[in-house]
Amino acid sequence: MLNSKSVGNKISTARKKMNLSQADLAQQVSISSQAVGKWERGESMPDISTLNRLAEILGVDLNYFSETFKSNVSESQFEATKKQSEEISTTKLKTTLGLSWNMSSGNWVDADFSGLNNLKDKFSTSNMKNCKLIDSDLSNLILKSNNIIGCDFSNSDLRNSKIQTSNLDNNRFIECLLIDTEFSSTEIKNCNFSKANFSGVELKTSELKKCIIEDAVWNLATFKLSQISDVVFNGTIEECSFENCSFTKVTFKNATLINTFFKGRKLKGIQFIDCHADRMTYEFLKNGKANLTGLTLLA
Repeated sequence: MLNSKSVGNKISTARKKMNLSQADLAQQVSISSQAVGKWERGESMPDISTLNRLAEILGVDLNYFSETFKSNVSESQFEATKKQSEEISTTKLKTTLGLSWNMSSGNWVDADFSGLNNLKDKFSTSNMKNCKLIDSDLSNLILKSNNIIGCDFSNSDLRNSKIQTSNLDNNRFIECLLIDTEFSSTEIKNCNFSKANFSGVELKTSELKKCIIEDAVWNLATFKLSQISDVVFNGTIEECSFENCSFTKVTFKNATLINTFFKGRKLKGIQFIDCHADRMTYEFLKNGKANLTGLTLLA
């Protein structure tokens, strides 16, 4: 038998024994750190496939998460798994410390940087056109005042990145991990984000226009003071928020909205087609004078 509070406490205990932060664990499970926090507080619970993955990472048996389980995992087992994790991290650190290059303030055209890693802030204030950064580890990337046009970031890891005061036009972010990524004061136009993971993403004082975001993952995403136009949302949008945003020709199609917050009086630019929402989300939209045609309440 599983109990969310008990499971959360056990995740927290095993994580701390492994000297992993919530962000470290989130990265290995490919979710947001906020989601790990909710697990550990007992506010939600991982599904069975995620519990299997957690058991592997934390060096425990799957039965460990049961209320009736009495741990047979010895300290030596924890220490062995912890040591292995530290050895892998040390190897990565030794690899990255040797890199001293910096490609900021450059003009890059038709360059292929696919498979690159450890970018951090080494592309700031640059112009990039028709470049490839496919299958790259771009986590913790910092882009400031960049002009990026026609580039391909498909299948890359951009989690925990900060993209600020930049122009993104006609780029491909297909199947990218954008977990906990922050876009601020940035124009995002004509980009393809199909199957991207937007969990925990924050878009503030930015513009999202004419972008493709089919089959994307939306969980704990936040939009603040941003302009959203000519965009179609589908799938499950859960625990997201749209605060004082401007909507123009925005469509939610075949979408399910759960615990999603809409604040502001500029919701008339939203259209719903075959959508469902829980009561709270429905009332937020109703209070904002949104046209609720095409939106029905979940049973």
